[in-house]
Amino acid sequence: MRIIVTGGLGFLGFNLCRYLLSLNNEVTVIDRFGLSDKDHHKELCKSGIEYIVHDIIEPIEIDGKIDQIYHLASRASPNDYQKYPIDTALTNSLGTKNMLDLAKGKNARLLFTSTSEIYGDPQVYPQREDYFGNVNPIGIRSCYVESKRFGEALVMAYHSVFRTDVKIVRIFNAYGPGMRPDDGRVISNFINQAIKSAPVTIYGNGTQTRSFCYVDDVIEGIYRMMNAESFIGPVNIGNPYNISIKKIANLIIKLTDAKSKIVYLELPKDDPIRRSPDITLARLRLNWEPKISLTEGLKRTIKYYKNLRVSR
Repeated sequence: MRIIVTGGLGFLGFNLCRYLLSLNNEVTVIDRFGLSDKDHHKELCKSGIEYIVHDIIEPIEIDGKIDQIYHLASRASPNDYQKYPIDTALTNSLGTKNMLDLAKGKNARLLFTSTSEIYGDPQVYPQREDYFGNVNPIGIRSCYVESKRFGEALVMAYHSVFRTDVKIVRIFNAYGPGMRPDDGRVISNFINQAIKSAPVTIYGNGTQTRSFCYVDDVIEGIYRMMNAESFIGPVNIGNPYNISIKKIANLIIKLTDAKSKIVYLELPKDDPIRRSPDITLARLRLNWEPKISLTEGLKRTIKYYKNLRVSR
């Protein structure tokens, strides 16, 4: 099977490519960065993977048959999308249109990776797929949130008008090996602060809760959704187990045996207080649920970051 992965050098894209290659698929990555730009992704070079350096904001044509397109390209780190809001918005809008046009032209199946951010600061808990969300359309996160919401709408429009074969997954707080140390998300921040015994910075009072899903579980969920028949989604892919930000900070400090102290900073605007997936639909339609515990996933991620520091 020939499979396209957009954003194949990103955290999820890289892990997905490795998984697809392990199943003997022919994988083509589309990413704006060359393979040599990402040191810890050099193994993709060794795999013989086909690589196209291209910004999906611009249209693209690819020769030959394409069976599936995993559309993962997007800035997902708050640090990144708040620094590059226009690029983020266009990647998730124009970029998604270009990938849908490619899927339509090749009669390929396209999976769009959406996000739990589309629920905003939810007033319903946990969040089911039929909840419309509570979103600030002009806030500091809106470039990402609203473009992902638009991406979902565009995916459904192509299905309605052209009968394009599409899927939508909404990912909740994936973490694990392959995340950039400067990613700016909770777990990468806390681990990299803790392994240096630096202060661990919590925004707000730390009582806000999140659910974290280990990357291997996320990739399995994405893969099952892509290959599910007669089910478009959207479907939540995440871990329903909730933990407060303060508790996870203390857990990471304990697991790293760090001498770090917790420092509290002002909570950013529009940062949600509670967010957790209802994964009933994933269990019923995909026979999927997370398997890796938070403690085990954190141990693997800490090991990855420690090895990354040594290699540098």
